Amino acid sequence: MSFIQLNDIVKEFHDPVRGTKTLAIDHVTLNVEKKEFVCLIGPSGCGKSTLLNMVAGFEKPTTGQVLVGGQPIVGPGADRGMVFQQANLMPWLPVWDNIAFALKLKGLSKLERQRAAQPFIDAVKLRGFEQHFPSELSGGMAQRVGIARALLQNPAVILMDEPFAALDAQTKLEMQEELVAIWQAYSSTIVFVTHSVDEALILGTQIAIMTHRPGKIRELIHIDLDRPRDVTSAEFNQLKRHVMEVIREEAQLAREAASYEHAANQPVPSI
Repeated sequence: MSFIQLNDIVKEFHDPVRGTKTLAIDHVTLNVEKKEFVCLIGPSGCGKSTLLNMVAGFEKPTTGQVLVGGQPIVGPGADRGMVFQQANLMPWLPVWDNIAFALKLKGLSKLERQRAAQPFIDAVKLRGFEQHFPSELSGGMAQRVGIARALLQNPAVILMDEPFAALDAQTKLEMQEELVAIWQAYSSTIVFVTHSVDEALILGTQIAIMTHRPGKIRELIHIDLDRPRDVTSAEFNQLKRHVMEVIREEAQLAREAASYEHAANQPVPSI
Protein backbone atom coordinates (compact mmCIF):
# COMPACT_ATOMS: atom_id res chain seq x y z
CA MET A 1 0.00 0.00 0.00
CA SER A 2 1.36 3.42 -0.98
CA PHE A 3 1.95 5.96 1.77
CA ILE A 4 -0.14 8.71 0.12
CA GLN A 5 -3.09 7.60 -1.98
CA LEU A 6 -5.33 9.80 -4.08
CA ASN A 7 -8.01 7.42 -5.26
CA ASP A 8 -10.16 8.49 -8.22
CA ILE A 9 -10.41 12.11 -7.07
CA VAL A 10 -13.06 14.38 -8.56
CA LYS A 11 -13.42 17.99 -7.41
CA GLU A 12 -16.18 20.36 -8.45
CA PHE A 13 -16.49 23.96 -7.33
CA HIS A 14 -19.98 25.43 -7.10
CA ASP A 15 -20.80 29.10 -7.67
CA PRO A 16 -24.17 29.67 -5.95
CA VAL A 17 -24.37 33.26 -7.23
CA ARG A 18 -24.09 32.32 -10.90
CA GLY A 19 -25.58 28.86 -10.46
CA THR A 20 -22.61 27.21 -12.17
CA LYS A 21 -20.26 24.31 -11.51
CA THR A 22 -16.58 24.08 -12.42
CA LEU A 23 -14.94 20.68 -12.74
CA ALA A 24 -11.41 21.28 -11.41
CA ILE A 25 -10.12 17.71 -10.93
CA ASP A 26 -11.28 14.84 -13.11
CA HIS A 27 -10.72 11.28 -11.78
CA VAL A 28 -7.13 11.66 -10.56
CA THR A 29 -5.37 8.66 -9.07
CA LEU A 30 -1.86 9.17 -7.69
CA ASN A 31 0.23 7.05 -5.31
CA VAL A 32 3.26 8.37 -3.43
CA GLU A 33 5.63 6.09 -1.55
CA LYS A 34 7.41 6.96 1.71
CA LYS A 35 10.49 9.21 1.35
CA GLU A 36 9.57 10.21 -2.19
CA PHE A 37 9.80 13.77 -3.45
CA VAL A 38 6.95 14.24 -5.91
CA CYS A 39 6.57 17.44 -7.90
CA LEU A 40 3.21 18.44 -9.39
CA ILE A 41 3.52 20.55 -12.52
CA GLY A 42 1.16 21.68 -15.26
CA PRO A 43 -0.55 24.71 -16.83
CA SER A 44 -2.01 27.44 -14.63
CA GLY A 45 -5.42 26.48 -13.27
CA CYS A 46 -4.94 22.74 -13.75
CA GLY A 47 -5.63 21.91 -10.09
CA LYS A 48 -2.14 21.37 -8.65
CA SER A 49 -2.79 23.40 -5.52
CA THR A 50 -6.27 21.93 -5.18
CA LEU A 51 -4.79 18.42 -5.02
CA LEU A 52 -2.20 19.59 -2.50
CA ASN A 53 -4.90 21.19 -0.36
CA MET A 54 -6.86 17.94 -0.36
CA VAL A 55 -3.85 16.06 1.01
CA ALA A 56 -3.48 18.85 3.60
CA GLY A 57 -7.13 18.51 4.54
CA PHE A 58 -8.05 22.09 3.60
CA GLU A 59 -10.25 20.88 0.73
CA LYS A 60 -12.41 17.78 0.40
CA PRO A 61 -12.92 15.85 -2.83
CA THR A 62 -16.38 15.81 -4.36
CA THR A 63 -15.89 12.09 -4.92
CA GLY A 64 -12.94 9.81 -4.31
CA GLN A 65 -10.72 9.45 -1.27
CA VAL A 66 -7.37 10.75 0.01
CA LEU A 67 -5.41 8.56 2.44
CA VAL A 68 -2.10 9.08 4.25
CA GLY A 69 -0.62 6.03 5.96
CA GLY A 70 -3.81 4.15 5.21
CA GLN A 71 -5.97 6.68 7.09
CA PRO A 72 -8.61 8.79 5.29
CA ILE A 73 -7.98 12.54 5.40
CA VAL A 74 -10.89 14.33 7.04
CA GLY A 75 -9.17 17.64 7.87
CA PRO A 76 -5.79 19.25 8.69
CA GLY A 77 -3.50 17.33 11.02
CA ALA A 78 -0.06 17.48 12.62
CA ASP A 79 1.04 14.53 10.47
CA ARG A 80 1.08 16.90 7.48
CA GLY A 81 3.19 20.07 7.49
CA MET A 82 2.39 22.85 5.00
CA VAL A 83 4.76 25.42 3.51
CA PHE A 84 3.06 28.14 1.47
CA GLN A 85 4.29 30.51 -1.22
CA GLN A 86 4.38 33.23 1.42
CA ALA A 87 5.94 32.27 4.75
CA ASN A 88 2.96 33.70 6.70
CA LEU A 89 5.03 34.46 9.79
CA MET A 90 3.67 36.22 12.85
CA PRO A 91 5.39 39.63 12.71
CA TRP A 92 5.36 40.15 16.49
CA LEU A 93 7.29 36.94 17.21
CA PRO A 94 11.03 36.37 16.73
CA VAL A 95 12.32 33.57 14.52
CA TRP A 96 12.57 30.93 17.24
CA ASP A 97 9.05 31.62 18.50
CA ASN A 98 7.56 31.51 15.00
CA ILE A 99 9.17 28.11 14.51
CA ALA A 100 8.01 26.78 17.88
CA PHE A 101 4.55 28.37 17.91
CA ALA A 102 2.77 25.00 17.79
CA LEU A 103 4.54 24.10 21.04
CA LYS A 104 3.24 27.26 22.69
CA LEU A 105 -0.27 26.08 21.90
CA LYS A 106 0.60 22.84 23.69
CA GLY A 107 1.62 24.77 26.81
CA LEU A 108 5.40 24.22 26.70
CA SER A 109 7.56 26.75 28.52
CA LYS A 110 9.72 29.33 26.75
CA LEU A 111 12.91 27.38 27.55
CA GLU A 112 11.40 24.12 26.29
CA ARG A 113 10.30 25.79 23.07
CA GLN A 114 13.68 27.39 22.48
CA ARG A 115 15.47 24.08 23.01
CA ALA A 116 13.08 22.30 20.67
CA ALA A 117 13.41 24.97 17.96
CA GLN A 118 17.22 25.18 17.92
CA PRO A 119 17.99 21.97 15.94
CA PHE A 120 15.60 23.11 13.21
CA ILE A 121 17.04 26.62 13.23
CA ASP A 122 20.42 25.00 12.65
CA ALA A 123 19.00 22.71 9.95
CA VAL A 124 17.82 25.69 7.86
CA LYS A 125 21.03 27.65 8.56
CA LEU A 126 19.51 30.44 10.64
CA ARG A 127 21.77 30.18 13.71
CA GLY A 128 22.42 33.73 14.89
CA PHE A 129 19.02 34.94 13.72
CA GLU A 130 16.95 33.37 16.50
CA GLN A 131 15.91 36.74 17.95
CA HIS A 132 15.28 38.51 14.64
CA PHE A 133 11.75 39.48 13.68
CA PRO A 134 10.18 38.69 10.27
CA SER A 135 10.57 42.31 9.11
CA GLU A 136 14.33 41.89 9.49
CA LEU A 137 14.54 38.79 7.28
CA SER A 138 15.03 38.39 3.54
CA GLY A 139 12.49 36.41 1.53
CA GLY A 140 14.69 33.33 1.53
CA MET A 141 15.26 33.52 5.27
CA ALA A 142 11.53 33.86 5.90
CA GLN A 143 10.92 30.70 3.85
CA ARG A 144 13.58 28.91 5.89
CA VAL A 145 11.57 29.78 8.99
CA GLY A 146 8.45 28.33 7.35
CA ILE A 147 10.28 25.10 6.51
CA ALA A 148 11.71 24.82 10.03
CA ARG A 149 8.24 25.40 11.49
CA ALA A 150 6.89 22.53 9.39
CA LEU A 151 9.80 20.23 10.33
CA LEU A 152 9.49 20.85 14.07
CA GLN A 153 6.13 19.11 14.17
CA ASN A 154 7.83 16.00 12.75
CA PRO A 155 5.16 15.49 10.09
CA ALA A 156 4.95 12.33 8.04
CA VAL A 157 4.39 14.49 4.94
CA ILE A 158 5.56 17.97 3.98
CA LEU A 159 3.35 19.77 1.46
CA MET A 160 4.85 22.75 -0.38
CA ASP A 161 2.90 25.14 -2.61
CA GLU A 162 5.40 27.05 -4.79
CA PRO A 163 7.45 28.09 -1.75
CA PHE A 164 10.29 29.59 -3.79
CA ALA A 165 8.28 31.32 -6.53
CA ALA A 166 8.83 34.84 -5.18
CA LEU A 167 12.59 34.47 -4.65
CA ASP A 168 15.35 35.75 -6.92
CA ALA A 169 17.14 33.19 -9.08
CA GLN A 170 20.26 32.81 -6.91
CA THR A 171 18.32 32.52 -3.64
CA LYS A 172 15.98 30.01 -5.28
CA LEU A 173 18.92 27.78 -6.26
CA GLU A 174 20.32 27.95 -2.73
CA MET A 175 16.93 27.09 -1.23
CA GLN A 176 16.49 24.16 -3.61
CA GLU A 177 19.87 22.75 -2.56
CA GLU A 178 19.03 23.20 1.12
CA LEU A 179 15.62 21.60 0.70
CA VAL A 180 17.15 18.50 -0.91
CA ALA A 181 19.64 18.27 1.98
CA ILE A 182 16.81 18.57 4.53
CA TRP A 183 14.70 15.99 2.67
CA GLN A 184 17.61 13.55 2.68
CA ALA A 185 18.51 14.22 6.33
CA TYR A 186 14.96 13.84 7.66
CA SER A 187 13.81 11.12 5.22
CA SER A 188 10.68 13.18 4.61
CA THR A 189 7.95 12.52 2.10
CA ILE A 190 7.40 15.72 0.12
CA VAL A 191 4.71 16.76 -2.35
CA PHE A 192 5.76 19.98 -4.06
CA VAL A 193 3.76 22.21 -6.41
CA THR A 194 5.73 24.25 -8.95
CA HIS A 195 5.39 26.00 -12.29
CA SER A 196 9.12 25.62 -12.99
CA VAL A 197 10.31 22.65 -15.05
CA ASP A 198 13.90 23.18 -13.89
CA GLU A 199 12.80 23.21 -10.25
CA ALA A 200 10.79 20.01 -10.65
CA LEU A 201 13.76 18.26 -12.30
CA ILE A 202 16.25 19.52 -9.70
CA LEU A 203 14.10 18.43 -6.74
CA GLY A 204 11.86 15.52 -7.66
CA THR A 205 12.17 11.78 -7.54
CA GLN A 206 8.98 11.83 -9.62
CA ILE A 207 7.16 14.48 -11.65
CA ALA A 208 3.42 14.29 -12.14
CA ILE A 209 2.45 16.35 -15.20
CA MET A 210 -1.16 17.50 -15.11
CA THR A 211 -3.44 18.33 -18.01
CA HIS A 212 -5.25 21.65 -18.44
CA ARG A 213 -8.51 21.99 -16.53
CA PRO A 214 -10.17 19.74 -15.62
CA GLY A 215 -6.93 18.42 -14.19
CA LYS A 216 -5.87 14.83 -14.76
CA ILE A 217 -2.49 13.14 -14.44
CA ARG A 218 -1.22 13.06 -17.99
CA GLU A 219 2.18 11.55 -17.28
CA LEU A 220 4.20 10.37 -14.27
CA ILE A 221 7.94 10.52 -14.82
CA HIS A 222 10.50 8.83 -12.56
CA ILE A 223 13.68 10.93 -12.28
CA ASP A 224 16.77 8.78 -11.82
CA LEU A 225 19.55 11.37 -11.99
CA ASP A 226 22.49 11.70 -9.61
CA ARG A 227 22.38 14.43 -6.96
CA PRO A 228 23.22 17.23 -7.00
CA ARG A 229 21.52 17.43 -10.37
CA ASP A 230 23.64 18.75 -13.23
CA VAL A 231 21.37 21.13 -15.14
CA THR A 232 23.84 21.19 -18.05
CA SER A 233 23.87 17.42 -18.58
CA ALA A 234 22.39 15.83 -21.68
CA GLU A 235 20.10 13.64 -19.57
CA PHE A 236 18.71 16.60 -17.62
CA ASN A 237 18.04 18.62 -20.74
CA GLN A 238 16.48 15.71 -22.59
CA LEU A 239 13.97 15.35 -19.74
CA LYS A 240 13.48 19.11 -19.65
CA ARG A 241 12.64 19.25 -23.36
CA HIS A 242 10.11 16.44 -22.98
CA VAL A 243 8.36 17.98 -19.96
CA MET A 244 8.26 21.42 -21.59
CA GLU A 245 6.77 19.98 -24.78
CA VAL A 246 3.99 18.29 -22.81
CA ILE A 247 3.23 21.45 -20.79
CA ARG A 248 3.26 23.65 -23.92
CA GLU A 249 0.82 21.27 -25.58
CA GLU A 250 -1.48 21.38 -22.54
CA ALA A 251 -1.24 25.17 -22.36
CA GLN A 252 -2.24 25.41 -26.03
CA LEU A 253 -5.17 23.06 -25.43
CA ALA A 254 -6.21 25.27 -22.50
CA ARG A 255 -6.15 28.38 -24.72
CA GLU A 256 -8.20 26.63 -27.40
CA ALA A 257 -10.73 25.44 -24.80
CA ALA A 258 -11.02 28.95 -23.35
CA SER A 259 -11.51 30.44 -26.82
CA TYR A 260 -14.20 27.89 -27.65
CA GLU A 261 -15.97 28.53 -24.34
CA HIS A 262 -15.86 32.29 -24.90
CA ALA A 263 -17.29 31.93 -28.40
CA ALA A 264 -20.02 29.58 -27.18
CA ASN A 265 -21.11 32.14 -24.55
CA GLN A 266 -21.47 35.02 -27.00
CA PRO A 267 -25.05 36.05 -27.80
CA VAL A 268 -26.38 35.03 -31.19
CA PRO A 269 -26.89 38.21 -33.29
CA SER A 270 -30.45 38.89 -34.30
CA ILE A 271 -31.26 38.91 -38.01
